[in-house]
Amino acid sequence: MVETACVSVTPPQPNFAPGPVLLLGAPGVGKGTQAKELMALWKVPQISTGDLLRSNVARKTELGIFAKTLMDQGKLVPDALVENMVAERLREPDTARGYILDGFPRTILQAAWLDRHLADASSVVAISIKVGYHQLLRRITGRRNCPVCQRIYNIYSHPPLVDGICDVDGARLAQRADDSESVFAERMRTYDAQTAPVLEHYRALGRFEEIDGEQPVEAVTQCVMAALARLRK
Repeated sequence: MVETACVSVTPPQPNFAPGPVLLLGAPGVGKGTQAKELMALWKVPQISTGDLLRSNVARKTELGIFAKTLMDQGKLVPDALVENMVAERLREPDTARGYILDGFPRTILQAAWLDRHLADASSVVAISIKVGYHQLLRRITGRRNCPVCQRIYNIYSHPPLVDGICDVDGARLAQRADDSESVFAERMRTYDAQTAPVLEHYRALGRFEEIDGEQPVEAVTQCVMAALARLRK
């Protein structure tokens, strides 16, 4: 059941140490947005595997060079390489009070790796943000961005004043190629096959809550904090 009683527990205060928190959910549910909200509140890092990959490539680390070689060949970056990047990041001192893992683990094998890697795996809690398929479809396929100022619109929920034109600089808005319905459908199939079992893994361990992600951003943040308070009791 999706958690909606967000006011039933007082949300953690800003000096709260959240520990390891996994934010899970399908593409477009708002994991990145919520991770940034919690990062600002608790002063703990958001750890995104996409960001880690780009950082390692940009810094030309040993892991980054290997990853770029694979990507240049059109190959997928293997789990072991992603896990090594995560392990390296978790050794940094800013993770001592906790961290927000955004979009990792994506597979049950990655979840098993995380359980083995952490000294206290029982400290990991997972919060899944749930949004219905059709709402996600509107969020993804409705996105338009300005190539000049990078402002993001949505033709359904946050349209520009003039159709197809940026409110700020008058540039013509663009749609990313991977924001098409066909690409989204494939991403959802991948999510259902690979990531849904991760939710069941943490649910079975009793360290899991699911919340309604179709609320306003601020309300979702309150629900995430209340869920975390319950999980940390």
